[in-house]
Amino acid sequence: MHAAPQGTGIDVTRPRRCFVCAADMPAPSGRHLTFSDGRRRGFLLACGSCGVLLDGEADVVACRGHLSAALAGATFVSDGAAGYGLDLYTLRIAATRLGRGVRPLDAAGRADLRHPHAEQAARGALYDLAGAERLPVSLGLLCRPSELDGVLAGLPDWADDVAILLDAEAAPPRPVADTVRVAARSLSGDFAAQRNALQAMARHPWMLQLDADERLAPAAGRLLPALAAMAEAGAVRSVGLARENRVDGVLADVFPDVQYRLNRRDVAYAGRVHERPLLAGGWRESFISLHGVIEHTLSRAHVEARSRRYEALDPGRGRLEEAEALLRPYRD
Repeated sequence: MHAAPQGTGIDVTRPRRCFVCAADMPAPSGRHLTFSDGRRRGFLLACGSCGVLLDGEADVVACRGHLSAALAGATFVSDGAAGYGLDLYTLRIAATRLGRGVRPLDAAGRADLRHPHAEQAARGALYDLAGAERLPVSLGLLCRPSELDGVLAGLPDWADDVAILLDAEAAPPRPVADTVRVAARSLSGDFAAQRNALQAMARHPWMLQLDADERLAPAAGRLLPALAAMAEAGAVRSVGLARENRVDGVLADVFPDVQYRLNRRDVAYAGRVHERPLLAGGWRESFISLHGVIEHTLSRAHVEARSRRYEALDPGRGRLEEAEALLRPYRD
């Protein structure tokens, strides 16, 4: 637990991590919610990642249990007496943790999704992502030529369109199986350009991109088409997934390390290093899904060299401080 920063005028002890998304971003907040009975209520804390609101003395374990129970039904109506609060945008994120999706109940709800964080407390229809409406999703993989055999051996069963882009001398796509194509292009120190070239290889409206040292569990992958459909319905063009960084097998403190890797095919990345999708409407055209994590395998030697290499490629954006955090074991 952390005390609130001095000078805020708020006497509150805050949890280090959010009880919904696990981000270490709970911070003092001036946000309010208006509930269905007309009551307007303020909250002392808000997560800077998912947006959930929290009372200063709330029991986060009790809040997690209350929210999980409330997400189990067909309709969610915010409880004005609970120790937490959330708008519809945050409800959509929270529901994915249990493999569920959210639909607005009316036009006001649809507007709230497009203009987070709304003051109206969340109300929405809930459904299971498994078996819901789907949009086809391509799988894109970046790797070196030496990694290709391992990548091909580990292809998941959920993807019926796989594009692999090698960091090598340029070569056009060639089929290596009915659903798999391999092309080559030199990375040349520009990660966004490489991802954009891979994005252009997608045959489906959406693509999930992974690197050779990353993995998404098959069960999580099978829900991606339903996530893409929910995103389209909410005018969202990019979905972020939490990433676990394991350095020599140890989970790093850099978590959830959200990676916006599930994107509409027409979304472009920007940034030579630590690249991010370009969204005309900013973060409002994205949301985070908590239904699964990208597993990222690293070695200590790679971590120690990576930030320095990135800093050399794009001075000021290498995140030199990140190496220390990646070498620090995870803690709540």
